Amino acid sequence: MVGVTWTDPAARVSGTVEVRTRAAGDGAWSRWVRLDGDSGQGESGAARGGTEPAWVGPSDGVEARVRSAAGTSTALPAGLRLDLIDPGAGGAAGMEPAAFRVEAAGESDEPVPDSSEPVSEDPAPADSSDPPPQETVSPSPEESPSGPEASASASEPGGSTSPSTEPSLSEPPSASATPSGTPLPPAPPSTVPKPPITSRAGWGADESISPEEPGYLPDGRIKAVVVHHTAESNNYTCDQGPAVVRGIYAYHVKQLGWKDIGYNFLVDKCGTVYEGRKGGVDRPVMGAHAYGFNSETTGISVLGTYTDAAPPQAAMVSVARVAAWKLGQYGVDPAGTTTLTAGDSGRNYQGRTWAKGAAMTFPTIHGHRDGYNTQCPGDALYKGLSTIRTWAAGPVSGLTLTSVTGAGKSGSTYYTKAGVSVKWSATTPTALIKQYQLLVDNKVAVTTAGSATTATANLAVGTHQVAVRAVHQSGRTTTTPAATVVAETTAPSFTTKPALALRTGTVSTTAVPVTLSWKATDTAALKEVRLTAPVAKVYGPTTTSAAHTAKPGVATAWKMTAHDQAGNTGSASVTHTPVIVQETSATRGGSWTTRSSTSYLGGKSYSSSAKGASLSWTFTGKSVAWVVSRAASSGQAYVYVDGVKAATVDLKSATTKYRDAIWTKTWSTSAKHTVKIVVVGTSGRPTVTTDGIVHLG
Repeated sequence: MVGVTWTDPAARVSGTVEVRTRAAGDGAWSRWVRLDGDSGQGESGAARGGTEPAWVGPSDGVEARVRSAAGTSTALPAGLRLDLIDPGAGGAAGMEPAAFRVEAAGESDEPVPDSSEPVSEDPAPADSSDPPPQETVSPSPEESPSGPEASASASEPGGSTSPSTEPSLSEPPSASATPSGTPLPPAPPSTVPKPPITSRAGWGADESISPEEPGYLPDGRIKAVVVHHTAESNNYTCDQGPAVVRGIYAYHVKQLGWKDIGYNFLVDKCGTVYEGRKGGVDRPVMGAHAYGFNSETTGISVLGTYTDAAPPQAAMVSVARVAAWKLGQYGVDPAGTTTLTAGDSGRNYQGRTWAKGAAMTFPTIHGHRDGYNTQCPGDALYKGLSTIRTWAAGPVSGLTLTSVTGAGKSGSTYYTKAGVSVKWSATTPTALIKQYQLLVDNKVAVTTAGSATTATANLAVGTHQVAVRAVHQSGRTTTTPAATVVAETTAPSFTTKPALALRTGTVSTTAVPVTLSWKATDTAALKEVRLTAPVAKVYGPTTTSAAHTAKPGVATAWKMTAHDQAGNTGSASVTHTPVIVQETSATRGGSWTTRSSTSYLGGKSYSSSAKGASLSWTFTGKSVAWVVSRAASSGQAYVYVDGVKAATVDLKSATTKYRDAIWTKTWSTSAKHTVKIVVVGTSGRPTVTTDGIVHLG
């Protein structure tokens, strides 16, 4: 970790401060990283001024450049120093510049070696777990940090060893007074749960370098949360989070001479929350993070730079949880505004200015730039503050009932026999949701964890209103629009039982054309009717008939099941045998000629051109079809049923057809009937050719 500091803590850099480093592994130089040129945030007793530090990872070379807005070195603060931090052991060293120079326009960005600055032949990585031997250039007396916190140097690493990066969530028990006997401010309970927080011991704080007692807010009450980013690399790993925090701690204490790390809380990109300034995470500790407004706020800093890069959701969730918890201790709405009293005159990033003592209105969760002239917390994180406020304050956002399973749907109404499984989604992260409740008729039927997305309930027979209520950790609730669910157990019925009838079409020795008809109803909502045998078919609720074929000479059961939307079923069936009766079985009248062809049923047929020639068949059944051969020269015939003329049938066809069921008759019940056909003797085309009849037995 590196930073640039200067002698006067009150001095400001009105230009840019940039560093780049050489990777210890491959020797490649990084891009220039711009440091926020002002870390002075109202820390009393600060020994030096400085930038925010930057995490650079294992490095064995560094170059810094400071560009004055005025373009001359006289505009730079005195005592510029490049500070190097080893977060493994908390060691720190300072290197003063050998000279100042003004870069000409178009000058190369490549590092320019200076023969007056020796380069170590065997440099040690900046994150080594043991402090390496370092060559330190002593600052002049007027540039030396003053005060006990600023006395550490590279030769005085603080005697700490590299702590474990394994986070510890344990905290020392709360005391009632500081070691000096000063009463501690109260630690009020919060309206929301406390998030997991890695203690100072957990991230390896060397408490020996910051022995001074913590300070607390004057009126003991937090009125706002200020969100920061640490303006450094985002390339650290989750395991390196504690090391980054140790580096910031060492920089604030050893290099700037602060009594402790400036932030109250720090959050890494993986969402781990770290205790910052000591004094008790549940107490109103005075930080050094928001110049002029430290006495009424707490500060949360996200490790990394979020000017262009979007902050990870895990980090945003943790910021929201910490902010909600701290504000909840004092009854402050995370989505509201608050009035803070300016401890000094100032100007913010947007150009707004104020005088000391001015009453300033801020969102209760706001960015550092709102109260100070800095880019912090970066454009991307600043844009995300509205989301953080929504998550922290509640209610749950984006709650939607996405499906109801175990039930059929007709229109906007669901139907079930008893049980339903309801699924939902929400945009608020689960860590901020206390629970979900499945409501049936506005009463809680099931309660689930905030991470759940489904719940199941059994319903009594009747019509119900089912909804999902989300309970935010704040207690605020939001409820989905209700879905209408009807629970019913009445099976659908066939008001018209399945029935089979012969239909027109081509007959063969393996298939006879038939029509299957039915009518099913339901007291609630019929879903479909399924034919399960002899073939499987599914029909919609309004369909009442379908064309099929049946195998002749075989008794076939036609089985149907009606399904309603609730899942209730009702069944019915009918069994029939199609019987082919050849022409040779008919009683003949008049002259008939036998014809042979494989196209005829059984290979033969009767043909007659004689007017009045007749054939008659007697059978027992409920449906009958007359089967003929047809051509352009075919004539007409009369059809008599039980001695009564039923139809005049014209066999003429533009195309030749064999085994054609041209005429059918169906009765409601099976009985004995006689069908007789008589040749009309049509002029010019008197011939009638027949294959016999088919009836359903």
